[in-house]
Amino acid sequence: MQHIVTVQEAVTAFEPWMEPTDAELDAIEQEMPAVLADVDLLDAQIIVLDRTPSELDVRRIRRARRRALAARLALANTSAPFLPGVGA
Repeated sequence: MQHIVTVQEAVTAFEPWMEPTDAELDAIEQEMPAVLADVDLLDAQIIVLDRTPSELDVRRIRRARRRALAARLALANTSAPFLPGVGA
């Protein structure tokens, strides 16, 4: 006879104490423009995966890349909040 045992981590994966803190949510909010710019760049790159990029596609990718770099630069130039477990 085999006993069926539940996996403790799977059962408690959504416990209230495992929710992100306000500081973590603020950090995510601050990083969101860079994440969305990266998503736009990926969308532009995915469009041309199965075809030769047209001039319009090349411009779209170039603009998306510039927006992603600008968003990352803006994020790097802001004072980053302290995140638990990151740095000292």
